[in-house]
Amino acid sequence: MASRLRLGVNIDHVATVRNARGGALPDPVRAAMMAEQAGADGITAHLREDRRHIRDADVGAIMAAITIPLNFEMAATPEMQAIALSHRPHAACIVPERREERTTEGGLEVAANANWMGDYIAPLREAGCRVSLFIAADPAQIAAAARIGAPVIELHTGAYCDFHAEGDFTARDAELARLITGAKQAADLGLEVHMGHGLSYDNVAPIAAIPEVVELNIGHFLIGEAVFVGLPTAIAQMRAQMDAARG
Repeated sequence: MASRLRLGVNIDHVATVRNARGGALPDPVRAAMMAEQAGADGITAHLREDRRHIRDADVGAIMAAITIPLNFEMAATPEMQAIALSHRPHAACIVPERREERTTEGGLEVAANANWMGDYIAPLREAGCRVSLFIAADPAQIAAAARIGAPVIELHTGAYCDFHAEGDFTARDAELARLITGAKQAADLGLEVHMGHGLSYDNVAPIAAIPEVVELNIGHFLIGEAVFVGLPTAIAQMRAQMDAARG
């Protein structure tokens, strides 16, 4: 039987709802605590440049409230590097970020910026953060991530999920094959493999079944589902589907 797959729960969109009205509610720190109690293996939070959901004060408050790891998603900017070095979260996941995007679109361009990226992640690694690079399942990007010393990659599952939602199953299956091949390449290079973006009850099983993957990070779907069934139930149902696929 394959090893148990970790579930990281992204609580960004609790903060999105909070920020829509201002004030303090709903509280993303409470969501992080509930997610831990419901069986999450980690909490993911993305502090964006425009602070559209998670705010600076949330980062320290979440870290103080939970006993499971915080995966701090961040753009590769000096500001975010300084914040990460100040808080020293368990993990720092470097993601591409553009102001106009609604959510993270595509993966980092590591191969063309390998020297710069290697220099950028070095202080984070020295501070004890487990650095992850959010990239597409592209052989050149995976090889570059290994070459610069990133211990972890997170493969972007957005295209796979989009094709599934559109009913383009030929394209979906081709993207799934790319993810499977990419995961094997990464594992062979000694990288820890995570996946995330757009995952839901409808599409998670084939991703969870990939043996090289050790962690899935899921947020928007779980927070949306929690509106109807509650966060603990939403997490428990996702956990059950992941475990069934893994078994």
